[in-house]
Amino acid sequence: MDECIFCKIAKGIIPAEKVFENDDLIAFKDVHPIAPTHVIVIPKTHYATLNDIPTSDIEIISKIYAAIQEVARRTKIADTGYRTILNTNRLAGQEIFHVHFHVLGGRPLGTMG
Repeated sequence: MDECIFCKIAKGIIPAEKVFENDDLIAFKDVHPIAPTHVIVIPKTHYATLNDIPTSDIEIISKIYAAIQEVARRTKIADTGYRTILNTNRLAGQEIFHVHFHVLGGRPLGTMG
């Protein structure tokens, strides 16, 4: 995906303030945060939506959740609380079509709904 901004971040073409990285994933601070802590966690492999992850690659989700736990520890929100959000497709609010999880914390987030 030559035009995908998250693919460019994963490849180091576009700089980002990294919080965590390993062979499969990268986590970086959101450039338009909606909470004091707002980190994006993405797989380095491009999947447009959750629906596009083949079952043969589904273990990437557990790797993402392990990374989210590490991000929460590193950003010191693990004990105070945080929210993870994954939007899938336009009606859910997905704007960038590369699977990505938002990790939000650092203030009371209230209830959803």
